[in-house]
Amino acid sequence: MVDPLKERLEKLKKFSDSAKRRANLYSEVSGIDGKHTARSLGSLQKAPAPGKKLQKIGFLMLWIPEPTGVTCAIGGPMIVAGRYLDKKYNGSTIHDIGHQTKNNMSTINDFKNSVM
Repeated sequence: MVDPLKERLEKLKKFSDSAKRRANLYSEVSGIDGKHTARSLGSLQKAPAPGKKLQKIGFLMLWIPEPTGVTCAIGGPMIVAGRYLDKKYNGSTIHDIGHQTKNNMSTINDFKNSVM
C-alpha cells in the first residue's frame, strides 16, 4: 500500500523542480541584454497585425453615412490594402509556431505508425 503523504510529497517535489527550472529559464532569458533582442522577443509574444487594423478602419469608413461619399472612396482601398498586408505580413506569434509544430509532430507520428 502506498502512503498518501509520500505521494503528495513526491508531487510537491515535482512541482518544485518544475518551478525551479522555469525560474532559471526566465532568469536566463532576462539575462539576455540588448534593446533589439528584447524587441524581438516581445514581437514573438504579441505580433502586431497592421493588415487587420487597416481592414477594420476601412470597414468603419465604408459604413459611416456621409453625403459626399469621400469615406466610401477611401474605405474600399483601405480594405484591399489590409487584405494585401495580411497575405504579405507575417503576424505569427510563438503560440502559433508551437501549435503548428504540434500539428506537424502528430502528422509525422501518424505517418510513422501507418508505415510500421
